[in-house]
Amino acid sequence: PGSAPQQPLGSEQEAFPSQGSSSSPLSSRRHRLYRKELNLTFPAAPLPLRPEASWLQFHLGISRDGLYPRSSPAVNRLLRDMQDFSMISADYSQDEKALLGACDCSQIVKPSGVHLKLVLRFQDFGKAMFKPMRQKREEETPEDFFYFVDFQRHNAEIAAFHLDRILDFRRVPPTVGRLINVTKEILEVTKNEILQSVFFVSPASNVCFFAKCPYMCKTEYAVCGNPHLLEGSLSAFLPSLNLAPRLSIPNPWIRSYSFDGKEEWEVNPLYCDTVREIYPYSHGNRLLNIVDMAVFDFLIGNMDRHHYEMFTKFGDDGFLLHLDNARGFGRHSHDETSILAPLSQCCVIKRTTLLRLQLLAEPEYRLSDVMRESLLQDRLAPVLTEPHLLALDRRLQLILKAVRKCIDTYGEAKVVANDTRQPEAPTSDRVKLTT
Repeated sequence: PGSAPQQPLGSEQEAFPSQGSSSSPLSSRRHRLYRKELNLTFPAAPLPLRPEASWLQFHLGISRDGLYPRSSPAVNRLLRDMQDFSMISADYSQDEKALLGACDCSQIVKPSGVHLKLVLRFQDFGKAMFKPMRQKREEETPEDFFYFVDFQRHNAEIAAFHLDRILDFRRVPPTVGRLINVTKEILEVTKNEILQSVFFVSPASNVCFFAKCPYMCKTEYAVCGNPHLLEGSLSAFLPSLNLAPRLSIPNPWIRSYSFDGKEEWEVNPLYCDTVREIYPYSHGNRLLNIVDMAVFDFLIGNMDRHHYEMFTKFGDDGFLLHLDNARGFGRHSHDETSILAPLSQCCVIKRTTLLRLQLLAEPEYRLSDVMRESLLQDRLAPVLTEPHLLALDRRLQLILKAVRKCIDTYGEAKVVANDTRQPEAPTSDRVKLTT
């Protein structure tokens, strides 16, 4: 796997033994000596599970109206806790584990360790997805990059959460930025020997690690601390699938994920007529929710929305989860208008969405200004560079222009759907968590 690291963390041939596992006395001694050299200590024992834990209150607050209420004290507490609480374990995510064995690669081109992410557990039993910094804020994605080989950006995950909340969608899980000590908060607490084995000390004396998978998983694709601290995003986990089942559904406007192929929607301007004939897009809010998602993705520049997820409990008209936004905010100098195909081809939009967009186009509520102020709450501020913030205003105008073109063609009554915000769901309609 790539060039040999300068100094492996552990023996030359084997990973650190996991806590409680059987291992040779020699490797155990090396492990203890390494800990002593860096003055590493085990984290404090986890706290008992509390009913008032912020992540549990966040889960209980999920309703058919969104992942959280507009003014949710539980979400604000969860954001603070994810920034402050100690880690008690670290592991690869389930999809990265799948890359080590059977992999459904139909939507990926050569899955790679460039997109490293980890599951971190906190002292209060909360859980978050950690995505490390791979690209500096001022770096734009090269224009020759295909969207499916682009970097995943930690700051895009953070900014996407703030934008989603500003748009009043509330479909992105709470996400914060945090400086992680990769030694104490990942290597120290992981019981996964594969993860332990990919840590090394670089020639610059920084602690680094990389992903273990079939392609490109080499030390040159590692992420490194400075020497131990590394920026990353932490996205709160949703309730488990046992407690809150979800469906993963292919996006009707899925991209080809090949270097030369085209999907039907890319060559057929009447493609939406076909979609409208297919259940569940033939009636209800599903198509309108797809347009919401396209508006959101266009603003962040995300071309990688191949699937979307929904809670099964809320039925066919439930909201769509806007998960995995790390390929957003890559190029501020380019507006990928093809992302708006659901809007421009179907010419429908929710009235509530349109009113919110029109408000954010007003000088006193300019989207870039509201985003800038919101992002200042994150400890990794500035999360976005100024060109990315200004690009939001430019793209917002393009969305409104597309809506005006539709209205001029079909009339406002056919384009603007008179949706009404449903009242807060009763207790019986909320996600139920049982012991």
